[in-house]
Amino acid sequence: MPLTSIHLKVLLPFHVFTERPDVARIVADTQAGSFGLLPHRLDCVAALGPGILTYQTQSDDETHVAIDEGVLVKIGSDVFVSVRRAVGGTDLGQLRDTVKREFAAIDEHERGVRAVMAKLEAGLLHRLASFQHE
Repeated sequence: MPLTSIHLKVLLPFHVFTERPDVARIVADTQAGSFGLLPHRLDCVAALGPGILTYQTQSDDETHVAIDEGVLVKIGSDVFVSVRRAVGGTDLGQLRDTVKREFAAIDEHERGVRAVMAKLEAGLLHRLASFQHE
């Protein structure tokens, strides 16, 4: 019996971003380029790069989700997309502005955390070196 719809679940580290049982098609960006999924496609796994995940429901509503790196797994009629960050919308212009605003703020925070970690590591290595010379 041919499958007529895809059950899509987009997962973030601490919650489910979206779950749709009535998806007709999915277009995802991998590190090798874009590819599409239809309900009858064979099971697969794909590493996703930062980009836009687009899905269309049976009622012809098209939704775009800006995603960070992650993985897509298709098993039967189920498609699981697991990513670190995601922002959804129907208007690509608004989505672009939202991504710039939210992802830039998160990236700035991550840069700060990395700088602090580098200082801690340097201090630890300096103290270990001084113990070795004693």
